[in-house]
Amino acid sequence: MSANVFTIPLHRAFADALVAGLIARAGGDQLVLARGLVLLPNNRAVRTMTDAFVRRAEAGLMLPRLVAIGDIDGSEAGAMLDPIGEDRAHPPAIDPLRRQLILARLVQQVRRDAADPVDAAEAMRLAADLARTLDQLIAEEIAPVRLADSVAPELSEHWQASLTVLETILDRWPRVLAAAGAIDASDRHNRMLRTLADLWKATPPAGLVVAAGITGSTPALAALLRRVSRMEQGMVVLPGVDLAMPAAEWEALGPHEPSEEGRSPAPSIETHPQYHLKLLLDRMGVARGEVARWRYGGGEGDAPAVRSRAIGNAMAPARFTGKWQTLPPRARRLSGIRAAEFASPADEARGIAIAMRGMLEQPGKTAALVTPDRALARRVVSQLRRWNIAADDSAGRPLSATPPGALLLALAEAAAESFAPVPLLALLKHPLVQPDDDRLAWLDGVRRLDRALRGPRPAAGLDGLSDYLAGGEGRDTRVRKPAGEWWAAHVDMLRPVEAAFAGGAELGPLVTALRVAASALGGDGIWSGPAGRAAADLIAGLEDAAVDGPLLADVTALPILLRGLMEAVAVRPPQGGHPRLFVWGLIEARLQHADLIVLGGLNEGTWPAAPAPDPWLAPRIRQVLGLPGLERRIGLAAHDFASGLGARRVLVTRARRDARAPAIASRFWLRMEAMTGGITRDPRLMAQTQAIDHVAGPPAYAARPAPSPPIADRPRRIAVTRLDRLKADPYAFYAGAMLKLDAWDMVDADPSAAWRGTAVHAVFEAWMREDRCDPAALRPRAARMLAETSAHPVLRALWTPRLLEAIDWVAERIAEGEAEGRVPLIAEVRGKAEVAGIELFGTVDRIDRMPDGRLAIVDYKTGKAPSKRQVEAGYAMQLGLLGLIAEQDGFPDLKGDPAAFEYWSLAADGDRLGHASSPVGIDKQGRGIDPAEFTRLAASVLGEAVDRWLLGDAPFTAKLHPEYAPYGDYDQLMRLDEWYGRSDGA
Repeated sequence: MSANVFTIPLHRAFADALVAGLIARAGGDQLVLARGLVLLPNNRAVRTMTDAFVRRAEAGLMLPRLVAIGDIDGSEAGAMLDPIGEDRAHPPAIDPLRRQLILARLVQQVRRDAADPVDAAEAMRLAADLARTLDQLIAEEIAPVRLADSVAPELSEHWQASLTVLETILDRWPRVLAAAGAIDASDRHNRMLRTLADLWKATPPAGLVVAAGITGSTPALAALLRRVSRMEQGMVVLPGVDLAMPAAEWEALGPHEPSEEGRSPAPSIETHPQYHLKLLLDRMGVARGEVARWRYGGGEGDAPAVRSRAIGNAMAPARFTGKWQTLPPRARRLSGIRAAEFASPADEARGIAIAMRGMLEQPGKTAALVTPDRALARRVVSQLRRWNIAADDSAGRPLSATPPGALLLALAEAAAESFAPVPLLALLKHPLVQPDDDRLAWLDGVRRLDRALRGPRPAAGLDGLSDYLAGGEGRDTRVRKPAGEWWAAHVDMLRPVEAAFAGGAELGPLVTALRVAASALGGDGIWSGPAGRAAADLIAGLEDAAVDGPLLADVTALPILLRGLMEAVAVRPPQGGHPRLFVWGLIEARLQHADLIVLGGLNEGTWPAAPAPDPWLAPRIRQVLGLPGLERRIGLAAHDFASGLGARRVLVTRARRDARAPAIASRFWLRMEAMTGGITRDPRLMAQTQAIDHVAGPPAYAARPAPSPPIADRPRRIAVTRLDRLKADPYAFYAGAMLKLDAWDMVDADPSAAWRGTAVHAVFEAWMREDRCDPAALRPRAARMLAETSAHPVLRALWTPRLLEAIDWVAERIAEGEAEGRVPLIAEVRGKAEVAGIELFGTVDRIDRMPDGRLAIVDYKTGKAPSKRQVEAGYAMQLGLLGLIAEQDGFPDLKGDPAAFEYWSLAADGDRLGHASSPVGIDKQGRGIDPAEFTRLAASVLGEAVDRWLLGDAPFTAKLHPEYAPYGDYDQLMRLDEWYGRSDGA
């Protein structure tokens, strides 16, 4: 019997055309359709066909049975593929997650035996690739024993070793499956398809049987389609078989048999959109000449018939593209297809959203974005929200990018890192944590904890964090105490997971601890909704099969392993998005139709994606075995692209660069450009994209801020360290002194220069208070401080020897001074005095009594000390102002006149660390500042600034003297980049 094989050309809407033909063949008898059976590739196709039947229903229609048979697990096929009778019963399929875990354990064992061990996360990744390779071997019905015969002598040592490992695993795998009483899902799928084909050979169905839109080419599927095509009431309808393709091009696609002389066959052109269809027809035993064109149209949604011919020419094999020069214009014109090339992915998403939104102005019209670029899809969905349009991305998001998945990952990372500040805060701030009525109180507590954890990392673990919050002095205590009270009330929720992660690296207990802790933090809400159910299924599967899984070297491997599993789980949104605007992935777009199709993300590496390497089989071995080449997926992507071009109206888009670098146009884009001489652009869309966020008129730059509060509201006190800020950057002084805005350290920050300075000052203060400046006690005290610092080991290793060398210099200098009669009096003491009508206050690092009874003001510097030039310019007056306080007896229990002003710097001076300098002194040329005049000079500089800004009405202008304002704590607040350097903002 001849085969009943048809094709619906690309320019017709597949589902509508198929339904129109089936209704016409039924001849108005609804029972013919009702008794019919339509085999489809997946559930998405079932829904598409259902919608197409509904559009044709008119007064009512009895639908045929629609069955999805393409999925590897066969779960969508329903009862039709279930075994009938004990003689046809098939063992159950092994759970995919358990399968991957077992394979990962095997990979670990075999690699360890080969003296090439891998950790659990890498074993899981290799197991996922191994599972795909194993599925391909099974789907192509290639016996694993053939691997030994496929080794080419020129194969590299790497591939030889990889093949040896693979053979060992495949030798053990059947015994593992037999012990589990299961088989591979792909094997079960093959058996079910073969069983159905044998059943229909013996007893064909009484009604109409149509296999539609199925393009898989595995031998078992091809055998079933062959059986359907030869049944009396059976037919196979394929999408987009190019019947007009010249015979030479069709035959060049392959696959090719070796020549009689034994020469290697020509390579197949697997990247061509027709290759997998030709392979399917070959395996069905159907010549292309036997394929008939489906005579029924899809209606007004169809494109002109010439479109299919032009698409075929554009996708011609490379060695046949020379014909483009001789084709008549009609055969290469892509009428109805427009292109838009954007500067960036953000512009591309904006343009696509505008094009889709425009279709809503036409009653009843629909639009769909088709792209493999999930980032672009998310951007377009976000852009559509500006018009309150909710368009679902039906391809879904990986579980790791959903709130439940992100919470589980945050919990695993926090526990694996012993609750270091950054992962801990990311966990506690997650929106699913404490989502009930106490959420605001919870966030208040987390914010207090965030504030307290600014700066270097505390000791590891929950107890280390509790001790840190209970400690501190002065300002630290004021910040840490409220955070510690909140932390103590909630820390117990995390103790079980900390105990589990500290108790060992067994996968099962760790996953159980994550589940319990996640429920304690988020309640039942974490397991609700599509993403929550997917997370619950994954965690339950891991707990159930963890005993068979890979061995963790340590707990830090768990977050990596978990993330890898979550990336492979797609969470698709429930139905309920906009009824006329859609976002589809390539698989979701198959067989679907819209009035406007936008093919987005046409850059090389995105569409088509770069072939994923197979770490198990070399390309040469795959070719010898007859497995699909790594570039087969490019051919499938090419077919999806060609199918998208068949819509009545098409917009193709790309961005000239991605997030990192300039992008290369897709080979599909370049083919269309080359064949047509340039795809017709859409200038109106480009203009709208540029205009939608454009503000009319010249840009209005921010002015340099210069607030001028009332004199009565201005501060009447100033710190000795803030005079420079007041003069050089009055706005920064205003932000700190009047707005009370302080710059915060980063969370878990490396010790900064300021932090190191504070720590060193604390050492000197304790040395003075407890050791009375005993030179022998200074180095041990500094060493203890360094040992307690939670800095990165590399930073500590670099900082420790430098600081200790400088500390030794300080001790030597103190000893020398004491021998000369110089005695340290006070250290880190706060003083104040009334000067120029305001209160001047400050903390002095150290004051010494000189042999003549006068005072020496000492300031420690961990970096470079201010220069004499700065002092002469009226800046760096800190020592002079401290001397001014001392003159007025502003330091408790201290009297005397300052005569020396010294910076003791721990920075390098020549070939050693540590040196002393003074900002005052007269050189041989008579230049400089007389030490006896320094306090009066400082008082004069202070008085001028006070009269101008604190007692006067001068505005606090930003960056008045930027050369003396090196710190940028308030640059963002003053919007510096918006006005600095502009003539109108100066």
